Amino acid sequence: MRHRRNRSEETTYWLSYSDMMAGLLLTFVLIIAFTMLHASINYDEKELALAGKEEELKVSAAALDKEREIVSNQQKQLNAQEEALTEQGEKIAIQEETLKEQHELLNKLEAVMSEQQQKLDDLIGIRKELVKDLSKEFGDSDLKVSVDEKTGAITFDSSILFDYGKAVIKPTGEEFLSEFLPRYADILLSSKYKDNISEIIIEGHTDTEGTYMYNLQLSQKRALAVAEYCLSDKSGVLTKSELEGMRSLVSATGRSYSNPIYTASGTIDMEASRRVEILFRLKDEEMVREMMEVLSEDSDTAEP
Repeated sequence: MRHRRNRSEETTYWLSYSDMMAGLLLTFVLIIAFTMLHASINYDEKELALAGKEEELKVSAAALDKEREIVSNQQKQLNAQEEALTEQGEKIAIQEETLKEQHELLNKLEAVMSEQQQKLDDLIGIRKELVKDLSKEFGDSDLKVSVDEKTGAITFDSSILFDYGKAVIKPTGEEFLSEFLPRYADILLSSKYKDNISEIIIEGHTDTEGTYMYNLQLSQKRALAVAEYCLSDKSGVLTKSELEGMRSLVSATGRSYSNPIYTASGTIDMEASRRVEILFRLKDEEMVREMMEVLSEDSDTAEP
């Protein structure tokens, strides 16, 4: 026997089912809403992160551009430095070549200087020997002469030869020269020295009284008077061979008062300044000295 359901029971059943479905639907809606909200939040966060990354990339790009600019400038500087180094290298190469040439020139100059120095040393040695022999000959003699220890120049008081202000040799002066000249010529014209003598100079000197030109004429006349007495056939002081030798060497000159003699206090010694000097030059001596001076200047110029 069938039982029929009560209508109220069916209605209650369907109401419960509807409520359940509504609850489920609401739950799904809430889940979907929450999911969408969460997704939105994640999206916003990602957008913000992406925006931050883009800003970082912009900053990085700007920094990179700046670095590239710095690198470019540095590269330009390096290129300029390389060009400068290349130019300097070329200059250094030219300088090295110049230094090489100067070194070669310096070696040649040193060789020439050494050769000339040897000649000068030889001449100095000859001069020393000659001065030594002259000092030995006249140092202890009765003749009132002085021998310069460096140059070998012989000086005697002009009052022995001349009266004051005169240029004519006195008899006492002729006696003096007659004794002096043979002994002097015997040394300078000896086989030891004659090949090295280039000139024998007779110099006249005066004191500072009077004008320069007056004293120049007086000193010149006195030097010529001594030279004439030395070289004249009439004086008979020297032999024929000595005359020939002296005539090829002797010259005479007046110095006026250009080279006076001073006292220890610094004043001019008038009496000592009136004098006659006889000096000699050796062959090539002046030339060697001038050559040494020139070579020394060239050597200084050639130094880097």
